[in-house]
Amino acid sequence: MEETYLLNVEGVKKKILHGGQGELPKLQDGSKFTFHFQTLKDDFERTVIDDSREAGMPMEIIVGKMFKLEIWETLLSSMRIGEVAEFWCDAIHTGMYALVSRGMRRIAEGRDPLEGQKHRCGMGNMFDYHSTGYEDLDELQRTPQPLIFIMELFRVEDPSAYKRDTWAMSKEEKLAAVPVLHSEGNRLVLRREFAQAAAKYQEAVICLRNLQAKEKPWEDGWLKLESLVTPLVLNYCQCQLELGEYYEVLEHTTELLQKHNDNAKAYFKRAKAHAAVWNEREAREDFQRVAHLDPSMAAAVKKELKQLGERMRKKHVEDRKRYQGLFQSSQG
Repeated sequence: MEETYLLNVEGVKKKILHGGQGELPKLQDGSKFTFHFQTLKDDFERTVIDDSREAGMPMEIIVGKMFKLEIWETLLSSMRIGEVAEFWCDAIHTGMYALVSRGMRRIAEGRDPLEGQKHRCGMGNMFDYHSTGYEDLDELQRTPQPLIFIMELFRVEDPSAYKRDTWAMSKEEKLAAVPVLHSEGNRLVLRREFAQAAAKYQEAVICLRNLQAKEKPWEDGWLKLESLVTPLVLNYCQCQLELGEYYEVLEHTTELLQKHNDNAKAYFKRAKAHAAVWNEREAREDFQRVAHLDPSMAAAVKKELKQLGERMRKKHVEDRKRYQGLFQSSQG
């Protein structure tokens, strides 16, 4: 098909490679595109930069959520379901591609896409990076250039048709989701489904942390959100204790206590985790802090210390027998 400029979009050419079905989808904020894409250089070899099929997963974009490569939303909005189209985009539209590609590649590699990234706009992060970690993307970052995108649109879903990930929610949606997730987590705990409950608490914490990132630390808005985070983290840690994930508990309680060093419940859970991995001195210190901070927990602390003492004595006896057995074997 003959190349044509997209209506009201400067610096873009579209060529339909395979026609789609039906009318153009009706879009609204929160609609989700699912598609495969291939990115090529506009050179003689049409050098392939990225291919979502090789990465093994299709791409998803949520309408209205300020995806860094804004032109993609425009391109996809011009497509019908099942359509395959090739778009030539001038450099004015592709300057952010290196950062977008970096994130997608990291996800495909099982790495954190935001590792090393500061909480700033995309352009700010562009100047923060000395290197993307990929030579071909570094070249694109140094010399923005026209790119070719070949896209195949699979589906477009309304906001009500799928469960939105946390990052795709508005501020109001995140705040509304937190008590629901908290309640669902509590219900799962009662059923002793600790792994599922932990996932609910974790999702609620992520909602709140995302909101906190937009507040100034230790000011009223941040503190209000932090007051909601703390009980969720403690509930999450209790689930991890039940699941035997003691080092996970140590990590999260220690992080919590760095901010709130008077939280008796956090010390109590950390003490139990220390006890479980035979850190006797650390466990005793934390249990003593609990009794000092909250005298109402003194009875629970006394019980835990008694159990810790019994476990440690039993361990010492078993260790002594084991060492004696080894010594006798070596003598024999």
